[in-house]
Amino acid sequence: MLIRHAIASDAETIAEIYNDAVLNTTAIWNDNTVDRANRQEWLQARHQAGFPILVAIDEQGNVTGYATYGDWRPWDGYRHTVEHSVYVHPAMRGKGIGKSLMQSLIPLAVEQDKHIMVAGIESTNTASINLHSKLGFVEVGTLREVGTKFGRWLDLTFLQLRCSEA
Repeated sequence: MLIRHAIASDAETIAEIYNDAVLNTTAIWNDNTVDRANRQEWLQARHQAGFPILVAIDEQGNVTGYATYGDWRPWDGYRHTVEHSVYVHPAMRGKGIGKSLMQSLIPLAVEQDKHIMVAGIESTNTASINLHSKLGFVEVGTLREVGTKFGRWLDLTFLQLRCSEA
C-alpha cells in the first residue's frame, strides 16, 4: 500500500468513499452526497489552506481511503488544534488502511506545529474508537444526542491526541 498526497484526479474516488459514508453510515452526519466537482473544489480549498489530504493506493493504483485534517474551530486561540477525518472504501475496511493513513497524517500535524488532534466519532462506532485508542488518542468526553441521522439521535464521542509536548 502506498500513502501519498491527494491530487485532482483522486476526487472522483474520494467522492465515492464520502458518499458511501453519507448514505450508509453515521460516520458523516450529512444527508447530502457530493460529486467529483465538489471534491475537486474541496481538495483545492484544503491545499490552499495548507492542510494535507492523504490517500491510500492499492497495488492496482486505486484509491482505497483518505485522511485529512483542518481547523477545529475558526478562532485564533485554536490555531494549534485540528480535527481530522479518515474514511476507507467499504470493500477495504478492516485491512489496516485507516491505521496506515493516520500513521502518515499525525506526523504532518507535528510538522505543522499542531498541539492537539481531535477526533469526533459517533459513539457506537467502536471500530473507529478502538483504532484511535490504539494510535494513542484518549477519550475526553461525549456529547449526548447532538446529531440525528437515519431517524435516531446520535451521541458524539471526542478523543484527542497530543501531537507536541510544549
